[in-house]
Amino acid sequence: MKNLITRRGALMSGIAMAGSLAAPAILQAQAAPTTNRRNISSFSTQNWQDHFDDLGVATIVADTGSRALHYWNSTGDDYRVYPTSIPISEELTKRGYTKIVRKKVGPDWTPTASMMARFPEYRYMPPGPDNPLGTHAMYLSWPAYIIHGTHDTRKIGRPSSDGCIGLYNEMIAQLFEISPIGTQVRII
Repeated sequence: MKNLITRRGALMSGIAMAGSLAAPAILQAQAAPTTNRRNISSFSTQNWQDHFDDLGVATIVADTGSRALHYWNSTGDDYRVYPTSIPISEELTKRGYTKIVRKKVGPDWTPTASMMARFPEYRYMPPGPDNPLGTHAMYLSWPAYIIHGTHDTRKIGRPSSDGCIGLYNEMIAQLFEISPIGTQVRII
């Protein structure tokens, strides 16, 4: 008797073969980390309850792993997520609890000692379009750590700061308006 190949048989055979070829890719995808280190859209979900006992006047969780800043207002009915830049190295990444102690529209910038050691040409910069702090800055209780904007949009989604959390200027302006002094912050 002849071996007859029907369209249905060929299709089923092709699907089985494709499935066996795809199996290693599926297994690899399942083993992949939950955050993608190169993609700003790979936010990990955060719940404020995992970090604080209450929302206080407002709450921010800056997730350096997924390069996102999570914001909740005091009642929890306003939740927002913003893409961020993060520190360029682990040594410059400070993690823990802090709060917003001061806010400024049009901040000026003075390089830190660690910046000056690496880039001796850096100098004080007044507010303006070339200022690394962008249009708005929210100063944390830790010295020299700031949540701020940036005019260099290439920095968002990348390790590019000396410890600060950077946002697009449009987004820091929005966050600035809704985050009162005393907003509790956790950097993870």
